Amino acid sequence: MTTPKTFLCISNYFKGNAFLIALKKQGNRVFLVTTAQLRDKPWAFEYIDEVFYMPGQDLDWDMDLLLKGVGGLMKDHKIEAIIALDDYDVEKAAFLRENLRIPGMGQTTGRYFRDKLAMRMRAKDAGIRVPPFSPLFNNEEINQFADTVDAPWVLKPRSEASAHGIIKVHNKEDLWKHINELGENRVYYLVEQFKPGDVYHADGLQLDGKTLFLTVSRYLATPMEISQGGGIFRSANIKYGSEDDKAIKKVNEEIMKAFGLKNGTSHTEFIKSREDGQIYFLETASRVGGAHLAEMVEAATEVNLWEEWAKIEDAVVKHEKYKLPKVTKNYAGIVLTLSKYEHPDLSGFDDPEVCFRVPLDYHAGLIVKSPKQERVMQLLDNYAERFATDLSTSADAPEVKKFH
Repeated sequence: MTTPKTFLCISNYFKGNAFLIALKKQGNRVFLVTTAQLRDKPWAFEYIDEVFYMPGQDLDWDMDLLLKGVGGLMKDHKIEAIIALDDYDVEKAAFLRENLRIPGMGQTTGRYFRDKLAMRMRAKDAGIRVPPFSPLFNNEEINQFADTVDAPWVLKPRSEASAHGIIKVHNKEDLWKHINELGENRVYYLVEQFKPGDVYHADGLQLDGKTLFLTVSRYLATPMEISQGGGIFRSANIKYGSEDDKAIKKVNEEIMKAFGLKNGTSHTEFIKSREDGQIYFLETASRVGGAHLAEMVEAATEVNLWEEWAKIEDAVVKHEKYKLPKVTKNYAGIVLTLSKYEHPDLSGFDDPEVCFRVPLDYHAGLIVKSPKQERVMQLLDNYAERFATDLSTSADAPEVKKFH
């Protein structure tokens, strides 16, 4: 029997129970570092050997305190791997690996999966299409961008997740107005041409630098549209073997190779431009997609990204072979919205295709699956209309005040 290994997992948000459970079921010792603000969340405590709580959340963490704490833990435990369960933990995990000389993604590679400027520059250098962009370091470069690239543009925080903090601008005057309002914080942003089009996400698993599994889906209402104007979030996987499916999988392979993700999971977003029909890279992350996209992927393929990611990390540390489970080719979609009710009544959504109900307060969310994509799309359209009429509400996104 293989000797149990010790894994240290980091999460600033309540997520990843499936990962922690799968890791423990492989016979390992599992430690979790999270924020004290999540102490009362229903973590899978029976599968975690010990939980350590840090004061504050995300950027409030004292990295020196974190390093010394993990260093103290290592006096009695040989930590084999450090795993970041969320976007905001990638830098922390890379920092610890670098300082404690633990194998895995270091700080340079980590930037390609957190810093939107670093990932764009890396993609461009690798010959991968990206929308025209510019850092906000140099005034002359910004003016050159504004004078040569057609508006509208978007100002994007370099290290925020999803569409959080994005500002859309339509002319040079407004661009400079927003840049001046950012003040010294402008270094944490970039400006990019806004390309209208369909936005896709590819969710996959990597081992030894090779893509083992990848499924491509399309946002029917994009995260940016939701964050800017509210509405109903929807996504569904696209036709297997379609032109878009093949094109996005090809670009995704190029990105993983250029960015250097060897092992684990990825969530990568693309846009198919309405102007020229080409696929452009938007951003990537070395984690499981949020907004219950993992459950949607599992409904379509019977691959649980959290569990398989844990098994990959386990196999890498133990130098054992990993085998992907059989992949099915059904279709699935999710419809999700903020709800005006704490516990919305979804009993009227009783079609046999409903396979998952989102268990979040003040949210209404359903996942449907079917062998036929047309049926999935029909249900999502119907449910979105009913959600908008009877359940949906909106809330202002919090202002970005701290930057990575």
